[in-house]
Amino acid sequence: MNTLDYTLLLSVCVRDKRLHRVEGVPGDAGLKGEVGHIGKMGPSGDEGDKGDKGVDGPSGLKGKPGTTCDCGRYRKVVGQLDVNVGKLRDAVKFVKNVVLGLRETEERYYLLVKEPKRFRDASMNCKLRGGTLAMPKTSNTNRLMAEYVLQAGLTGVYIGVQAQSTVGPGSYVYADSSPLQGFVAWSKDDELHSRPSPATNSSCVELLSTGTWGHVECEASMFFVCEFPKSRRRGGGGGRGTPASASS
Repeated sequence: MNTLDYTLLLSVCVRDKRLHRVEGVPGDAGLKGEVGHIGKMGPSGDEGDKGDKGVDGPSGLKGKPGTTCDCGRYRKVVGQLDVNVGKLRDAVKFVKNVVLGLRETEERYYLLVKEPKRFRDASMNCKLRGGTLAMPKTSNTNRLMAEYVLQAGLTGVYIGVQAQSTVGPGSYVYADSSPLQGFVAWSKDDELHSRPSPATNSSCVELLSTGTWGHVECEASMFFVCEFPKSRRRGGGGGRGTPASASS
């Protein structure tokens, strides 16, 4: 048998075997394979509906009783504090008016300085103390200052009023450079006969114990009155507006 015949015989046998093959029974399932890699996270889902209210929890323990307020005792303490504050206020007033010799209005303190100085030096002295030469801009302030001078046994003192030729002929300004407006207290003699020369700018003003103003040369040595603004803080005393070295 040659090779060709053997090949034909083999193909016939294989064909006959396929024709007579019978399917067998399915075998058992294989073992479960290993878990694969985790895939990418998908998009967030829509928000779910609100759930039902849960059951109320048990009540907490009862708290301890509070203490009784001793209000009467606290009222006594507050009352005593008011008394002490009143005494302190009286003591401060005594120091200001008697020891320091201050006078005051609702807005300012006034201090009579018994140190004879020329007008310019008196003005500088007030500035060093934290104030200015006193400026009686109202009749009430002028009267208070005049009584101050009278009680000190003086006839006149420098105040913060001076001739100023730059404002106009025969014009005067206050120590804060504001012009005289509304109130003046010139004596009749000074008003009519003692006009200053606008060219010299050397005529100053004194406050007499009578409450009138008079012209005086700025080179004269005189006592003077300083004024100090009161503090803006509640209570109106002490702080920034208190005169410095007020014992003079």
